[in-house]
Amino acid sequence: MDSDILERVNVLVKKTYYTFDRFDVDATFALLYHEKPLNDNELAKFIRLSDHLLKIDANHYFIIFSFTSQKNAYKASQNVLFKLDAHFNDHSSLIAMDILNPSKSPQSVLNRLKQIMTEIHKNNFVRIETEDILDR
Repeated sequence: MDSDILERVNVLVKKTYYTFDRFDVDATFALLYHEKPLNDNELAKFIRLSDHLLKIDANHYFIIFSFTSQKNAYKASQNVLFKLDAHFNDHSSLIAMDILNPSKSPQSVLNRLKQIMTEIHKNNFVRIETEDILDR
């Protein structure tokens, strides 16, 4: 992974932890996978203005669902997938989610999201999964 991208993930995660510690505002981290080309402007139409997007590579975006518990982020993820399905006219997009835990380093957050995504790819029927899949 590009060091600039990793540094931006670090800044976004630390900023999210600060907001949580200072204002007790929840957030949920996510990793979006898509097969077909997608640019920032297209994806931005499918998420809330308050959420954060960061392109990781050609097929992945790091997302922070700001001010959102995991339960509500799950619903937001369903909405994103519904919009992407209509946009791409397929069902290939996937989302991995992890709860906010300030004891985890930004690199750990990204690694866990990648682990969750690996598990999702193993199951053709699951399109959104949380960190609970790592405990199974």
